[in-house]
Amino acid sequence: MRIIVCVKQVPDTTEIKINPETGTLIRDGVPSILNPDDANALEQALQIKDSHPGTEVIAITMGPPQAKEMLQECIAMGADDAVLLSDRALGGSDTWATSNAVAAGIKKIGDFDLIFAGRQAIDGDTAQVGPQIAEKLGLPQITYVKDFELSDGKATVRRALEDGYQTLRVSLPCVLTAIKELNTPRYMSVPGILKAAKHEIKVWSAADIGVDSASVGLKASPTNVFKSFTPKPKGAGVAVAGDTPKEKAANLIAAFKEKHII
Repeated sequence: MRIIVCVKQVPDTTEIKINPETGTLIRDGVPSILNPDDANALEQALQIKDSHPGTEVIAITMGPPQAKEMLQECIAMGADDAVLLSDRALGGSDTWATSNAVAAGIKKIGDFDLIFAGRQAIDGDTAQVGPQIAEKLGLPQITYVKDFELSDGKATVRRALEDGYQTLRVSLPCVLTAIKELNTPRYMSVPGILKAAKHEIKVWSAADIGVDSASVGLKASPTNVFKSFTPKPKGAGVAVAGDTPKEKAANLIAAFKEKHII
């Protein structure tokens, strides 16, 4: 079995700052991490590898050269191989253009049985790239995967909805996007770290994957971020005094009347 996992290197959101003049993210000096939902996707692929001998797990990402570090982390966790799509021609891609490039990269990798991805990236929160890849590869897709079971060449999936859960069964190959409740990602192992240090990460350009230059990059992106900003801090709250709920309600009403709210 061959499993491809789509991953992304993202800024550590606890360290993010906004340039007050331009409204853009300040990325200089900001640590980068493996996107959390993608870590769950990778873990599920590795669990399948643990239970199905002979399974190969390949991580793929699109990004700048430093994204190699994140792919080495994937290798250290247990992935067998990794591919970085990196080219100035791909820079500035929105979700539509990104999925064009990643889908082309997956086609170049070749035969596969499953594609896993995280539900969404914490730096964009669009949850669009995984489903778009599925559409462009002509594959069935299931999003928000909370539970997963593989048997008889089919996947039984429990997906989270706003008001409950939905259980579906899908034939392979397919695309599945994971949420954090699916599993707990493993740590990098010492043998894995040693392997990752020696492993050569494949780096493919736009020409290598044969993607149409008119379908990737900033100029090919129909959407763009108009502005990013930090919400203004909320004012301090006020505790309503009272020993019982009735007293608190009375004091709250009195405070409202004092401020002429009621």
